[in-house]
Amino acid sequence: METSALSAAAVAPSRVLHLHRGGTSVVIDVDAAFSPVIVHWGESLEGSAPDSLASLAMAARPQRVSGGLDRTPRLSLVATPASGWLHTPGLEGHRNGAGFSAQFEVAGLQSNDHRALFSLTDPEARLAAQLELRLGPSGLLHQRMTLRNTADTAYTVQSMLLGFPVPWDATELLDTTGRHLRERSPQRRPFTFGTHLRESRRGRPGADSTLLLAAGRPGFGFEAGRVHGIHVAWSGNHRVLAERVATGEAFLAGGELLAPGELILEPGATAQTPWVVGSWGDGLTELSHRFHGELRQRPQHPHRPRPITLNTWEAVYFDHTLEKLTALADAAADVGVERFVLDDGWFTGRRDDTAGLGDWFVDEGVWPHGLHPLVDHVTALGMEFGLWVEPEMVNPDSELARAHPDWILRARMSLPPAARQQQVLDLAHPEAYAYVAGRLKALLDEYPIAYLKWDHNRDLADAGSGPGGVARVREQTLALYRLLDELKSARPGLEIESCASGGARVDLGILDHTDRIWTSDSLDPLERLTNQRYTALVVPPELMGMHLTSPVVHSSGRTVALGLSAAVALFGHFGVEWDLTTVDTPTRESISQWIVLAKRIRSTIATGWTIDVDGTDPGIDVRGVVAEDRSSAVFTITQTETTVAYPPGRIRLPGLEPDRPYLLEILSLGDESHDPGQSALEWAQHPTVLTGRMLAATGIRPPVQLPQQSTVVQLTAQH
Repeated sequence: METSALSAAAVAPSRVLHLHRGGTSVVIDVDAAFSPVIVHWGESLEGSAPDSLASLAMAARPQRVSGGLDRTPRLSLVATPASGWLHTPGLEGHRNGAGFSAQFEVAGLQSNDHRALFSLTDPEARLAAQLELRLGPSGLLHQRMTLRNTADTAYTVQSMLLGFPVPWDATELLDTTGRHLRERSPQRRPFTFGTHLRESRRGRPGADSTLLLAAGRPGFGFEAGRVHGIHVAWSGNHRVLAERVATGEAFLAGGELLAPGELILEPGATAQTPWVVGSWGDGLTELSHRFHGELRQRPQHPHRPRPITLNTWEAVYFDHTLEKLTALADAAADVGVERFVLDDGWFTGRRDDTAGLGDWFVDEGVWPHGLHPLVDHVTALGMEFGLWVEPEMVNPDSELARAHPDWILRARMSLPPAARQQQVLDLAHPEAYAYVAGRLKALLDEYPIAYLKWDHNRDLADAGSGPGGVARVREQTLALYRLLDELKSARPGLEIESCASGGARVDLGILDHTDRIWTSDSLDPLERLTNQRYTALVVPPELMGMHLTSPVVHSSGRTVALGLSAAVALFGHFGVEWDLTTVDTPTRESISQWIVLAKRIRSTIATGWTIDVDGTDPGIDVRGVVAEDRSSAVFTITQTETTVAYPPGRIRLPGLEPDRPYLLEILSLGDESHDPGQSALEWAQHPTVLTGRMLAATGIRPPVQLPQQSTVVQLTAQH
């Protein structure tokens, strides 16, 4: 929240507004032709004289050129064709097919050193808008627009996008794509003339969506190379684009994607865009740290130690018996688990995934005494109890669907194509919303549920309010947010995980209402390396569910060692996805040791800074977390495949205080498949102290490892 008051300010001739905070400056030419223009977003210019900033704004103004308009158009705060902008506009809409033109002028401005609120008006189009720009404490630039219809006729909004200018030398683009079990896979391409457009029409971001759209200098990496990126903090349909145009403008833009007729403003009505958030840095690591730092300062951010979590899905699937689950709880408590989550299969008619969704009552045939015997057993062991739910979904084979078919999202008489034998419940329908809220509150009242694993296992297709009705994704998303907030208000301390077929709903909109995301349904540690690295561009590690898995990975069939699985899961919200009743004593002891380590470093994970190391051998992955005060760090060195260099060349461990000495130690955790090379690695056998500068510039020899092995290195500052 803002702490300094906004001061009203009249728009003065040639006025230049300078927002600065968290190492970021935004300079706005308020009196640019037609509408204000951002002339700088990036490196701090704090301390610059007003005359210098005015000169900066003047230096950014383009000249008239042959073959163009008499005044060269620019990317203004709300660029439209009426001002000559012939590229992707900031606002598109109409009044029943007419009245499409809009051109805003500044009617008022309130600002302080890190926030500006522009009041915009177009009397001819009978529209008004407020555009808010805000720099967060870590230097993130937030933009949001509120549009008001001042006419006595309805106005249909087609698109509202917020634009972020990027430097002209940002000629390479990075975004992510993917699928179920392989979300957030990176892809790069040249940022050439034209538009690079990414859209989600899935009713959720989707497994193939891009979490971040970034533009930077060619070859930018995690450690170096100036880069700017944007994220749309919204859990429904959205658009992001990168556009380079022949008038010398390059920009990123994002916002909600609206279906035809989805947003119609009646006279006097308003509509607000989601926040679109921009970050920048010298390398992707610095860019990501701005996101992490700001999220950690939210009042609702989880600050207690992240409980070690065991989820029952891959242990029992739908085979729920009290005997099996109490034995699993005993085994979980024995290795140090702190939260026990009962997954799918506990409610009426739910013996597989074809029936029961919507009937949120404990199945009396499986649980004749309710969940009380299991919950009492779990809590008596000192663990929290969590429960899986999928409240937005309904199986046609359910009592709910048979009683209320009108509560199912659809646009035609026929149902939309099925996915996992389920449809979507219309939460914007007041009665459907009240039913779901009531059932969830009843469960929370009856049982001491500390955690809801909130799933969403299908995309929304042809989502409408009923046959011949209106598009419903926007209202569905807003209803979801209301429901999450209502449940948290009813049960203070309740934590909720956003899961959507794994990581198909990962965005800062959902994280305003939940406490972590399920990063992916894939627990294959080799697949997870890339997924977790690029999810962490926006999401801090303590909000990312990371679990060690059974030796044969459920999603890929790959056989993996415990040491690899656990090491890859360390840098997040640590947990277990495994039937611990089947493991032998030595394995259980190894799991317990990893959990001890996860508990020991979790405060560092939750407050420290992620480090991804560039320039390593393609067969070696090096990443870590450095404590906020740089007093310690933990790195993992993971062998993904064999290397040509044998033994491999040195690796760097950056991010530490340059002139401070650090003791290096390898943490051996008793995994019998680990190592052949540590015993011959001299620095691992003797006290080795190197400065942060040495570690960042020159580095160390990594141990020789077989593929699919990982070594954990601890660095401790010496006084």
